[in-house]
Amino acid sequence: MTATSERVRIVDVRTLSDNWYVLKTTTFDFLRSDGTWQRQHRETYDRGNGAVVLLYDRARQTVVLTRQFRFPAFVNGHDGMLIEAPAGLLDSASPEERIRAEIEEETGYRVATVRPIFEAFMSPGSVTEKLHFFVAEYDASAKAGHGGGLAGEGEDIEVLELPFADALAMLDSGAIADAKTIMLLQWAALHLFHAP
Repeated sequence: MTATSERVRIVDVRTLSDNWYVLKTTTFDFLRSDGTWQRQHRETYDRGNGAVVLLYDRARQTVVLTRQFRFPAFVNGHDGMLIEAPAGLLDSASPEERIRAEIEEETGYRVATVRPIFEAFMSPGSVTEKLHFFVAEYDASAKAGHGGGLAGEGEDIEVLELPFADALAMLDSGAIADAKTIMLLQWAALHLFHAP
């Protein structure tokens, strides 16, 4: 494979694993800022792009989060039970379509409108995923089911409705350790729940 750009020339790509997602090793030449070309080797983990949402009720000052087991966190010394904002991989859907489906699957809420706020690469040193961040308003009338995720996908999700102030306090205490959720809560503190 020989792809070129102004600063990158792909020399070779090999698939190392295609079990859960795709792990590749790539050899490429990189044009350094001093004008010299340097041969480099990198592994990339391609799990597709994803979307994440913060459900919020401005009037009641609450947010909806989830708690579920994450094996990679477990093997890195955490108990594995992470508190997170609802999220999922796009799987060929648009970010808006996917996140509305994830909201209902994970939390049981059905929302018609989600608002995109930004996009970010969460671990660009090794993972190709770009995450689309959203916020969406909910209220009790939007509850359409129990949530909990899809058992067939190994999900066993607890739905948490929390006062926003408690969620922020959980950042300080370390009870919330998921990066995407931290980013959304901090964004909400600046843009949704700030004092006038």
